[in-house]
Amino acid sequence: MPKTRSGKIMRRVLTFISNTMEIGDLTTLANPEIVEQIRMMVQGEAKLATKAGPEDFRSFGQE
Repeated sequence: MPKTRSGKIMRRVLTFISNTMEIGDLTTLANPEIVEQIRMMVQGEAKLATKAGPEDFRSFGQE
């Protein structure tokens, strides 16, 4: 699971991966290498990330 250095699971990353969206800033991740592994398991090789997506996904965590 993608976690911050304090051990919190980054649900935003999982949401963006599952909706084939561009993930964005990962500087707070303790284990950034896991993101590509999860993306490959969920999307496979052929999927490309997009910036577009539902508004509630794009604004997730910005409140």
